[in-house]
Amino acid sequence: MELNNAITIDGPVASGKTTVGKQLAEKLGYQFLDTGIMYRAVTLAALEDGIDLQNENAVSEKAEQIRIEILPPTKSDGRQNDVYINGMEVTTKLWEDNVRDAVSLVSSYKRVRQAMTEMQRQIGSQGKIVMVGRDIGTVVLPDARYKFFLIASVEERARRRFEEIKASGKKADLTEIKYALEERDQKDSSRKLAPLVAAQDAKIIDTNGKTVQEVVTEMLYLIQEE
Repeated sequence: MELNNAITIDGPVASGKTTVGKQLAEKLGYQFLDTGIMYRAVTLAALEDGIDLQNENAVSEKAEQIRIEILPPTKSDGRQNDVYINGMEVTTKLWEDNVRDAVSLVSSYKRVRQAMTEMQRQIGSQGKIVMVGRDIGTVVLPDARYKFFLIASVEERARRRFEEIKASGKKADLTEIKYALEERDQKDSSRKLAPLVAAQDAKIIDTNGKTVQEVVTEMLYLIQEE
């Protein structure tokens, strides 16, 4: 089934996917989903249950058992959605350091990705959605009509992340951020399961030096051009 009104946006961490995707969805009146939230939810659930994250089987079982709900935001504190795990609201916990540091490992597990992919496909099948991640156009919604892949230099992405952290009132080290991004890029692009790669039919957009509005405008032009 071709998803004529599904839009996928993939790309490396801090390439602008989430901010751009949310604005694009608002312009089109579409639902928005940052799929990375779902992997953070699994990570948080495993951590709170005291599961050894190196135990792939135990983490995978948790991913297959939990119920994740992603709803429109009810607070204007920067969140993209309200997130519930088994009926409990956990939104702010998803951005804690322990979750951030472990989500890459958890998201590399085959059964975890299979469980999340199935959830994401169910959401995508409803149509009129902008779905953001790292394997949406290649694995989750390969039949989506509109696919984008955002790129930016690691220096540009590190600067963006640095400014985000500073704006939140936390301390940040630009060199450390750049190193962390390079490490994450290597992990995401070299993993055997659903590696970070642009779909063959995706439109590549270089976001270096561009504002969010400029990128959204470029996407809208490419969509309307077809």
